[in-house]
Amino acid sequence: GRLIGFDCDPQSLHWAAQRLARFGEAVVLRRGRFSELRKHLGELDIEGVDGLLADLGLSEWQIRSPRFSFQAEGPLDMRMDPDLPRTAADVLADASEEELTEWLRRYGEEPMARAIAREIVRRRRRAPLRTNRDLVEAILQAVPPSRRPRRKHVATRTFQALRIVVNREMEELEALLAQIPEVLRPGGRVAILSYHSLEDRRVKQFFRREAQGCLCPPHFPVCQCQRVPRLRVLTPHPIRPSGEEVRAHPTARSARLRVAERLEGRPAPRREEHGNAPAPLP
Repeated sequence: GRLIGFDCDPQSLHWAAQRLARFGEAVVLRRGRFSELRKHLGELDIEGVDGLLADLGLSEWQIRSPRFSFQAEGPLDMRMDPDLPRTAADVLADASEEELTEWLRRYGEEPMARAIAREIVRRRRRAPLRTNRDLVEAILQAVPPSRRPRRKHVATRTFQALRIVVNREMEELEALLAQIPEVLRPGGRVAILSYHSLEDRRVKQFFRREAQGCLCPPHFPVCQCQRVPRLRVLTPHPIRPSGEEVRAHPTARSARLRVAERLEGRPAPRREEHGNAPAPLP
């Protein structure tokens, strides 16, 4: 068998190549994004795969890098792929207060989204926000001490939301999910590691939808939609890291792993064979 690895960060690929060099031609590494999965497999003459592991998070070195960290001084970048045209500074310079508020609420689940967005707009009228420190200072000014979280830095949610926007992470995840049933062979398994509730919720919803069969109204005596389940969920509850894993890798604390198996694709059952609907996943 072969391992095909993809990453949009050239530095990550460089380090992976060094670590996996001993496996020779059994490992193929390509630079690419989730949305380009089928394209790269096609260029390698691969029609289907037996397993797919997608890690949606940052590596530990990326988390500490000035490109992403609010604790490191550096330019406001946040691009996983350095060839992307817009940095975080560009996004902050162009977005309206309404857009910033929506992004912070949706992608950061930030309760102080409006106040932070207003402060960003107020400050950029005087001078552009160009560094991590510029953004952190705006957040500190917008969020009074009584409203700051106790267990995480007050800038965590804003930096997460901005990173998601810059890298179009949710769009890339949607593109990946859409390709899974097409590239995964029957019996093959897909495992997805997510690190915040927005990603985990979307993966859960996708697995649940693809595990459903007939969607016809209950009064239909025979299935008309011919919908066929394409996945079988193997993890009714997400797998979380053990205490030992968290002690060894504190950044894995929020990790959630969900796994599903590709089905052969059988005809939808008759209405009388449907039985109870599958229980919703957590």
